[in-house]
Amino acid sequence: MSRERYEELVKLGRDWVAAMSSAQWCIGDAAVEIEPMRSYGGANPSGQDGLFTVSESIRTFAEDIGLSYATVRDYRWVASRWPAKCRRADVSHTIHKVLASILDEQERFEAVNNPPPNPRGGQPRWTHDSAKRVVGWKVDSPESVQEKVEAIHDLATDDAVAAVVTTDFLRRPAVASTAMADDTARHAVNEAQFDRFRQQAQFVHEEAAPQLQRMEHSAQFMDLVAACAQFVATAGRIVPKLRGEHYDDGERETIGQGLSRVRAAADWIENAVTRGEVDLDEQLQKLLKGSGE
Repeated sequence: MSRERYEELVKLGRDWVAAMSSAQWCIGDAAVEIEPMRSYGGANPSGQDGLFTVSESIRTFAEDIGLSYATVRDYRWVASRWPAKCRRADVSHTIHKVLASILDEQERFEAVNNPPPNPRGGQPRWTHDSAKRVVGWKVDSPESVQEKVEAIHDLATDDAVAAVVTTDFLRRPAVASTAMADDTARHAVNEAQFDRFRQQAQFVHEEAAPQLQRMEHSAQFMDLVAACAQFVATAGRIVPKLRGEHYDDGERETIGQGLSRVRAAADWIENAVTRGEVDLDEQLQKLLKGSGE
């Protein structure tokens, strides 16, 4: 399609919209004449004395002209918000409907006369989204970062969808780095890691439970299994939180000594289980007490 033809269709389209808006205003004004805006239910909310309620009058009018009740009701409300002298012929009825949500009359009437800049250049002109931005509604085509974030949230209200989207985003190094800089997000990830480990440990325990029951292991064996599981669970809870932590030489030495005792205790347990060797030699005793070299 040529540019000239497109411009011609745009001009025609604006004429059509103006004609359609004129009809919408006429229908809305007629509905207001039939039932002026007043308190809920009108002067006869119960429909007594053979009179129609507001909704019945508007519904009858809508049916008689071949439109839905909701459509005529909307036209009536918009017409009530815009006196004829305050309407703009070059602004569609749809835009007037959005701006009708502005509570203050003076602010509303001034707003319609001050369209925002045209993002594609040219004369300032109202669009559906620009009107929505003025009244604080969600737009159809997000442009700003916040609008795009809100659109993503709307699409990811389901936890299953949100999980897939979050996983995909965290595969981007820059996104993961930024996310982990947020204390709340980092804490949530750490807690999730610990919960996942705990679930896995529970699964392993449940899988092994029948065998443990059949073999009737001793209380000492169960204590060893619990001690190992508790140590790993504690490590699983603490270690992920160490991201970004820095330690001086003295702190690293203290941790190193503790790890040496852990390794010595693990070797001692392994020897006891595999070889039945439960006696401590002098060096191991010192190491476990924290006095070994």
